[in-house]
Amino acid sequence: MKSCEHLIAPGSDYFVSVPSATAKELFFYPLYIGHFIYETGYTLSRDSYDSFLIMYIQKGQMSVTLSSETYVAREGNFILLDCYHPHAYATETGCEALWCHFDGVLAGAWFRMITGQLGNVFQLADSYPALSKLTALYRQFAESAPVREPLFSKYLSDILTAFLLYSPSAVRTPERDGSMEETITYINEHFAEDLPVEKLAAIAALSPYHFIRSFRKETGFTPHEYLVNIRLNTAKYLLKNSELSIKDICFRTGFSCESVFCSAFKKKLGLTPLEYRHE
Repeated sequence: MKSCEHLIAPGSDYFVSVPSATAKELFFYPLYIGHFIYETGYTLSRDSYDSFLIMYIQKGQMSVTLSSETYVAREGNFILLDCYHPHAYATETGCEALWCHFDGVLAGAWFRMITGQLGNVFQLADSYPALSKLTALYRQFAESAPVREPLFSKYLSDILTAFLLYSPSAVRTPERDGSMEETITYINEHFAEDLPVEKLAAIAALSPYHFIRSFRKETGFTPHEYLVNIRLNTAKYLLKNSELSIKDICFRTGFSCESVFCSAFKKKLGLTPLEYRHE
């Protein structure tokens, strides 16, 4: 569909999608998707437009205003906006962009997580994984392909996931060999052993103080909380799927004694291990 908006150049197009009830309940779903060539002086300001917006700047630059803050998106940048709130964008130089308004039951949570790490305007260390999926989604509509809502949802999920995986802070470099990811993997493999914070901090190549802060930022838990949770989750599995005694499960999951195990289990689940087994 050709755009009739002021200062949108010929050669621009967009497509409208109406999600099914199933898509609204389960999926991410596109609402509008397009490729626009914005002419010099284009501006848009809205109080609300019920959706979230992904935009990739192919050429030129676009300024984005949210509340009292203005950001500049340049060629190669992504823009991610919560259009349920007031927003504006404009270009003084002209701009070409691929964009998609989308929504979904988890869209708000993903938006908050991504913008909490990257902001509303960002550049990825590798744009291809996100851009290729955005392009593929656009082509589904441009080529009049059959409507396949699970595929649309997968494309959008892949884009949002790529924002996190390929953010500059997530890129693996030789200097980051002792990464937090490797430390988490180590805990998952050695949770039944004694794992003092000093040992884990050494794996991450950090001081214990900075390790605890970084670990909590990465996982939402302190190292001790994370360790206890994985031990308890393993204990839950063994209680339901084995005939091991409570004592055996206690020591197999790394607890120092039955009383500590039972106390931690009841505090977390509101049941003793034996009650959980017979529930």
